Amino acid sequence: MLMYLCRRIAAIVPVVLIVGVLVFLMLRLTPGDPAAVIAGNSASSEDIAQIRSQLGLDQPIAAQFFIWAGKMVVGDFGESFFYKKTVASLIVDRLEPTLALAVLTIILATVISVPLGALAAYRQGSWVDRVVMGFSVLGFSAPVFVIGYLLIYVFSVKLGWFPVQGYQRLSDGFGGFIYRLILPSITLSIVYIALLARMTRTSVLEVLNEDYVRTARSKGLSSMKVLVRHALRNAAVPIVTVIGVSIALLISGVVVTESVFNIPGLGRLTVDAVLARDYPTVQAVVLLFSLTYVVINLTIDLLYLVLDPRIRY
Repeated sequence: MLMYLCRRIAAIVPVVLIVGVLVFLMLRLTPGDPAAVIAGNSASSEDIAQIRSQLGLDQPIAAQFFIWAGKMVVGDFGESFFYKKTVASLIVDRLEPTLALAVLTIILATVISVPLGALAAYRQGSWVDRVVMGFSVLGFSAPVFVIGYLLIYVFSVKLGWFPVQGYQRLSDGFGGFIYRLILPSITLSIVYIALLARMTRTSVLEVLNEDYVRTARSKGLSSMKVLVRHALRNAAVPIVTVIGVSIALLISGVVVTESVFNIPGLGRLTVDAVLARDYPTVQAVVLLFSLTYVVINLTIDLLYLVLDPRIRY
C-alpha cells in the first residue's frame, strides 16, 4: 500500500512536467503577441519591441521555458502580464468562487443522482425508470451554456427568483453567498446528475441480479434494506469512480458556467487570460487544474480500499 502510494505520488512529477511543456509550447506557437495586446492598437513597433524585452519574450523559447520552470520549482508563478499582479495572488483571490461552485455542484449531483439511479434500477421498466433515463439523455446532451441561459431566462428574467449574474463572497454573508450560487450550481449539476444517475442505475441493476441479493430477499428483509444495505453498497465502486471523473470534468464546466454567470473564479480568470495572451496566468492555472485532476484520481483509488476490502494494491 505504502509503495503504491509512493509510486503514484512520484508519477505526478512527469505528468505535471509534460502538461507544463505542452501548455508552454501551445501558448508560444499560437498566433498573437502579448506585447501587442498590452501596447494597444496605436503603439509603434518600437514600443512593442520594448515591452517584449521587458517581459522576456525576446529570448529563445528554450530559455524562456527554463526560466519559467526554474521559478515554478520554487513556487514562483511569476507576474501576470495583464493584471500586473503576482499570479499566486490572482489564484488565491479567484479560488473561493470556483471551489464553492464545484463543491456545491458535486453535493447536489450526488445527493440527487444516486437515489434517482437506485430507484430507477429497482423499478426497472416502470414509468419512473423511463423518466430518469429520459432526463439522463436530455441532461447529458444539452450544453452547459444552453442550460445556463435557459435557467436565467426562466428563473431570473421571468420569475425574478434569482439574480441574473454575480457572486457574493462568504465573508460578506452566508445567505447571499448561497443564494447567488444556487442557479449556477443547478446549471452545472444537471449534466452530472444525468451521468451519475445513469451509471448508478447500471451498477445497481448488475448487483440486484446477484445471489446474495436474492438470499437477502428470501430472509424477509424489506425492499429498502435490500436496496440500500446490499445493492447500493456493493455498487459503490463504479459509482465513486464516475463521481471522481465528474469532479475532474468540472474543470471545463466551471469555465463555461463562470463565464455565463459572471462569477470571478478560476474559470473566468482562464478565459480572460487566454484572450489577453497572459502566458504566466494561463500556465499556472492549467497546471493547477492538472494537479487537481491527478490528486482526485489518487484519492478515488484509495477510496476503493474502504469500499471494497477485496481490493489490494
